[in-house]
Amino acid sequence: MPRTSRRLAFLLPRAGLGLALALAAAMAWAGHGYALWGELRYPPGFSHFGYVNPDAPKGGELRLASPFRASTFDKYNPFTLRGSAPAYLSALMFDSLLAGSLDETGAAYGLLAETVTVAPDRLSATFVLRPQARFHHGKPVLAADVKHSYDTLMGPHTSPAWKTVLQDVEGLDVLDERTVRFRFRLPNRELPLTVGGLPVFSRDWGDEVDPATGQRKTFDKVVMDIPLGSGPYRIGPVRFGRDITYVRDPDYWARDLPVRRGSVNFDRITVKIYKDNTARLEALKAGEFDLMRFFSAGDWARRVTGRRFRTGELVKTEFRHSLPTGFQSYVLNTRRPPLDDIRVRQALDLALDYEWMNRQMFYNSYQRVRGLFGNTECSADGLPSQAELALLQPWREQLPPAVFGPMYTPPRTDGDRSLRENLRQAQALLRSAGWTVRDGRLRNAQGQVMELEYLDSSEVGARVVTPWARNLEKLGITLRFRPVDFALYQQRLRSFDYDIISLAFGGTHTPGAEYADLFGSEAAGVEDSGNYAGVRNPAADDLIARMVAAEQKPDFLAACRALDRVISHGHYLIPQWSATTHRMVYNAWRLERPGQTPPYATGEDWAMFTWWSKP
Repeated sequence: MPRTSRRLAFLLPRAGLGLALALAAAMAWAGHGYALWGELRYPPGFSHFGYVNPDAPKGGELRLASPFRASTFDKYNPFTLRGSAPAYLSALMFDSLLAGSLDETGAAYGLLAETVTVAPDRLSATFVLRPQARFHHGKPVLAADVKHSYDTLMGPHTSPAWKTVLQDVEGLDVLDERTVRFRFRLPNRELPLTVGGLPVFSRDWGDEVDPATGQRKTFDKVVMDIPLGSGPYRIGPVRFGRDITYVRDPDYWARDLPVRRGSVNFDRITVKIYKDNTARLEALKAGEFDLMRFFSAGDWARRVTGRRFRTGELVKTEFRHSLPTGFQSYVLNTRRPPLDDIRVRQALDLALDYEWMNRQMFYNSYQRVRGLFGNTECSADGLPSQAELALLQPWREQLPPAVFGPMYTPPRTDGDRSLRENLRQAQALLRSAGWTVRDGRLRNAQGQVMELEYLDSSEVGARVVTPWARNLEKLGITLRFRPVDFALYQQRLRSFDYDIISLAFGGTHTPGAEYADLFGSEAAGVEDSGNYAGVRNPAADDLIARMVAAEQKPDFLAACRALDRVISHGHYLIPQWSATTHRMVYNAWRLERPGQTPPYATGEDWAMFTWWSKP
């Protein structure tokens, strides 16, 4: 995750355990890592992750293009509310207590922390820091720094998403110089992973007096101060508006740890900034940078060509993965009429002809998104199970009847269905909601026309929205495409000032407290939360809480599948499309990669951390 899908960088991919005692839910866990359901792939004393080359040489440079549609960045602090930080800064500069692996889910291993111990009642997790852990300025990483980082992220100057995800954390205690204990409000299997993934930064970062107040600077004023993390890279040369270079710390304290061996191999990682996708693509073909992940089917099918491809310098390939599909979607802002009416939202869904778009525009390269948890065990299918019905039944009066039937599937326009039939169904829904066509426009009883605005930060989005808008015109609905610059787009997202937007939500095999930020009623009223659709549904709140608190895997699966049904049948999102591969172009003359592709790798991050430079 904008993710920075944007939500939070610490949502990382989630055995013989030596000290681990995971024989029953009532027993504590203590060991070199933590697993959500009690099984770690790598035992104590493992030497390295299986998908890296432990002997990969260090050196060289990886040149990337910024993935954001922004022309530049205006701060170095990725945690404050306002402004844009450079791409990849969080991942490269801040270590966390635990680090996830790319070949298993719901698991993480000690990075800053030497051990993690979960209390028998699951109401606390204790982390012992490694004595060799160091920040970039040479000072040791101490328990007081972990507490400072936690208190800062929970303070008034950071995104409210942190507060939502950490709402079940009661507090943090410093037990001694290198030991911290997180206290939890409720037993929660996921919270040790969540707090273990928090970025840790030094108390000295921004520890200066603000000339305007004579007091220590508040965190929102720590903007251009160089971050003091403990990660493998530091900020090197910067050319604002053009590029930023991260320089590997040759004395990186964790370079020989099992979770880091064979990784962070490049001496320099330079991220170049391009103002639009066309400039970025042409720069790749000209050899200005080394690797690019493609999201445009048109670019992939027709425009990834040229001399460097013919010579073998640039290689075009697809890497199959086992990642969740996520739920890239059109998001309908239900805070605004008429999108607060489920019948209107369902009618908009019926007007989207995905099958035509996939044939005519996407070269049949995508599959339709289905629900929140595609390609995971959490995905709902068919009729609700008895366990799901038991969770849904108390909310029957507040839920659409369809929730208790077959799982939602997006409308189709092939086989025995057609667009015309879908539009007729949409007309009936709109009519029942009080909207009829008069003088060629869809109007309500007061004569107001239905006009909606689709907000985007790029002109490129018009291409895929136009076919949908044409179909809506047949219903008398006007859908206007409104492109704005990236800064204004971010501002309007923070304040929920839009009708419809498009977002690519990252999926997970282990959904947890972050879903309260995406679909929780409390988050719906908090500026800059992740609840872009404005979902206020007590059933969703209850199911998220049950999902987070589940002690046994069957209870967890029942809760997340029931949530899948509630959100999908609520028509808050109109599902778009996903791919089962990473489409990537890389410079084979400059880069080497491990022979094994980890199943849960995510494109550029995989390259940054496990590839290496050719001599």
